[in-house]
Amino acid sequence: MEDHATELILGYAVSTLTIARSVRRIERWLADETGPRTLYCANPHSLVQAEDDPDFQQALHGADLLTPDGSGIVLASKILGGRIRERVTGSDIYRGLSEALNAAGGRSCYFLGSTETTLATIRQKMAQDYPAFRFAGSYSPPFRPEFTEEENEGMIEAINAAAPDVLWVGMTAPKQEKWIHRNRDRLNVGFIGAIGAVFDFYAGNIKRSPLLFQKCGLEWLPRLLQEPRRLFRRNFVSSPLFLWRLMGQLLKK
Repeated sequence: MEDHATELILGYAVSTLTIARSVRRIERWLADETGPRTLYCANPHSLVQAEDDPDFQQALHGADLLTPDGSGIVLASKILGGRIRERVTGSDIYRGLSEALNAAGGRSCYFLGSTETTLATIRQKMAQDYPAFRFAGSYSPPFRPEFTEEENEGMIEAINAAAPDVLWVGMTAPKQEKWIHRNRDRLNVGFIGAIGAVFDFYAGNIKRSPLLFQKCGLEWLPRLLQEPRRLFRRNFVSSPLFLWRLMGQLLKK
């Protein structure tokens, strides 16, 4: 990642760019054909997870753009005297970049992840919302922790055959980041964004929290009520661990 627009949080170079500037940077990468460039989203849970997962650590350190996805990252920046003042979520990047490339025309995207039903819904919505941003194709991979070599080759071949400008990956963290990190150099794309639950948000499978909760840093609360089993550990185990480790960074500083 370009270090002039980042700050270190638990050792990871998190972007200080706003949503608009992040989108402009991705547009510039696409125009300059310097790809494939990668985007991952940092939140307290992912940074805590990475402590015990070397492959995930490598992926996060290798990101070209690591955005402050969680309100805990914004709070951490304030505590450390940093410059991050707003969240930049996967949804923000997806919406902002889709709008920008739709306005410009001539670009295409590919979706990797989720179910065939969800991908079909996304295709329909893309045609309505961003008709000039071409849907180049999609692939629903097997739902298992690790792919076989044959499955992995099939995914790469399908993406490269479509040759999209943008590849959106929604396989949940850390699986999606590790997959991208291992395969990025074999993918014929300009930009790859790991945006996880955005597939379900955009398709309408899961409702994103109301804007008031997002602005107050409480987007996690309605989502926790929707998916308590999946999100309990993220909010009540990872968040306290993140704050504890952050205090250690503050004391060192």
